[in-house]
Amino acid sequence: MPQFTENSTIGDVKKYFGGDAGRLLFPVDRPFEDTETLSQITNSGHYLWYSDLNVSTTVALVNSLAKQQAVRPIFYHIYSEQEIGQHPSRRNTGIYLFSGQPHAPFTINNAGGGFYYVAGMQDSFPHAMEISKRGYNAFTLIYRPETPYEDLAQAIQFIEDHAEELQVDPHHYSLWGGSAGARMAAELGNLDVLRSLTGRDDIPQADAVIMQYTGYGKVSPADAPTYVNVGTSDWIADWRGMKQRLFYLDKIGIPTEFHLYNGLQHGYGLGIGTEAEGWINDAIAFWERQI
Repeated sequence: MPQFTENSTIGDVKKYFGGDAGRLLFPVDRPFEDTETLSQITNSGHYLWYSDLNVSTTVALVNSLAKQQAVRPIFYHIYSEQEIGQHPSRRNTGIYLFSGQPHAPFTINNAGGGFYYVAGMQDSFPHAMEISKRGYNAFTLIYRPETPYEDLAQAIQFIEDHAEELQVDPHHYSLWGGSAGARMAAELGNLDVLRSLTGRDDIPQADAVIMQYTGYGKVSPADAPTYVNVGTSDWIADWRGMKQRLFYLDKIGIPTEFHLYNGLQHGYGLGIGTEAEGWINDAIAFWERQI
């Protein structure tokens, strides 16, 4: 098993994981070259709209997946080969698993990217890696920017229907996301939307929705308990709008929690080295209170 470093190239990583598991680690809708190193791509020029990127996190998560792949699969297509044949773009979707304790609850982490690309290395993979360290099973969804809600609905169904194989608790899960991914989490965290998009009533509603920096403002009695964090200097998602949504959720009796970080911009991810560092512990604790 290789030990990846900041000087490892995208091509090195893709070759090691192989096939779609290697290819989809990096955005397919952005110009990432196989000759570029992990250090060279960890910046806001490659991951548009993101700040406070950390190459040590990128290296750690690739090594974490490599260690897991030696024991069990890390990647699963959410559509069958027949379904992919009907719509070939579905091959650009799938879920990566950062495994926790067998049969523990799970998360689905949805990266942002403005519904233009999927910024997984900054906005979902790091979160999933940290969540798995706490014993939970954490999935990251690679979705098509043109059909994000359809793909998340499919991912939820796939995990529920393959819970035994994936070794997860099908009764308890949370939906996480930043920016565009947070909108996805909020939409599918709503029980009415979940049933509408899956066409099923046997899938439980998410225990909680964990959202970062987004402009989502819908409020419904069918929404899930919601945790939010955002920075005061976010030029895309105004923190006041996010706080106002929670005010209305509170009024209809839905549990919420809100955190605001001074000076942080859009897309700070885990917030390592910033005022927000450690927020993921608060979010996990919020989820645990809803289980």
